[in-house]
Amino acid sequence: MTHATDATDSNLESANTKNEYEVKRADLPLSCPTPEQKLWNSHPRVYLPIEQTGSAKCPYCGARYRLVD
Repeated sequence: MTHATDATDSNLESANTKNEYEVKRADLPLSCPTPEQKLWNSHPRVYLPIEQTGSAKCPYCGARYRLVD
């Protein structure tokens, strides 16, 4: 059985390919990398608090996330 973040899953995006990402409330809770991204070539998944301020920065890779509605 393969894991959802398997490197061979072509349905997943590569992680950490952008410096900025837009997320919607429907995408919360926010994690970096996101569930749609591969974990094998990234850092450990970390959950980011974005609800209060509308923005967050990953402490591992520096990717910035902005909450849009």
